[in-house]
Amino acid sequence: MPVRPENETESAILSRRSIRGFLPDPVPRDVVEHLLDIAARAPSGTNMQPWRVLVLAGETLTDFTAGLIAAWQDNLAGRGEPDGPEREYYPSPLFEPYIGRRRRIGWDLYGLLGIARGERDKARAHVERNLGFFGAPVGLLLLADRRLEIGSWLDLGMFLQSLAIAARARGLGTCPMAVFAEHPRAIRRLLGVSEQDRVVCGMAIGHEDSSAPANALRTERVPAASFAEFRGF
Repeated sequence: MPVRPENETESAILSRRSIRGFLPDPVPRDVVEHLLDIAARAPSGTNMQPWRVLVLAGETLTDFTAGLIAAWQDNLAGRGEPDGPEREYYPSPLFEPYIGRRRRIGWDLYGLLGIARGERDKARAHVERNLGFFGAPVGLLLLADRRLEIGSWLDLGMFLQSLAIAARARGLGTCPMAVFAEHPRAIRRLLGVSEQDRVVCGMAIGHEDSSAPANALRTERVPAASFAEFRGF
């Protein structure tokens, strides 16, 4: 049975989805700054507040995404400086039940996009949309000092979740995006990011394009009874 919200906060959490198609309608700077101020109330170990965010819009966003896509295409062709993640997102080899979940969302998404197995040109076009923040008018890049440890990365996750929920409560869509962590060298070159900062991920923010096929994707969540062990109740 689907979980039903009992208040506005729960409604924002339950209705949040990763949006992969946005309208061009702008999101004003004051709205984004307000959302970041809200997200900054996320808990962090000893109140370290380890987040640092680059907020891109307008021509800056357009130029950045064009440059990043060009760098990715050069790497595919064996040109330019090699790039790649500085930290692995997934273990290798990936194992069940996680690999099954990952494969399912991949094929469900590709099915909605009309990308069949082996259709490399279509798959590459999807990667380009990904690197372009799926057309969102605002793109965020989350950075963290590379000297920080795993506790601060947990803090960063709570910051991102708080941002996504705050945006949803304002009627905006978001998509947390790990793809940007795969291109740290290009991002440093294009945006002048310090070597001291690690590229953690990105996030797209904007108004959902309800006609985008990818936005029809609905993912499942396993219930608490399957992953939580209750004691003393």
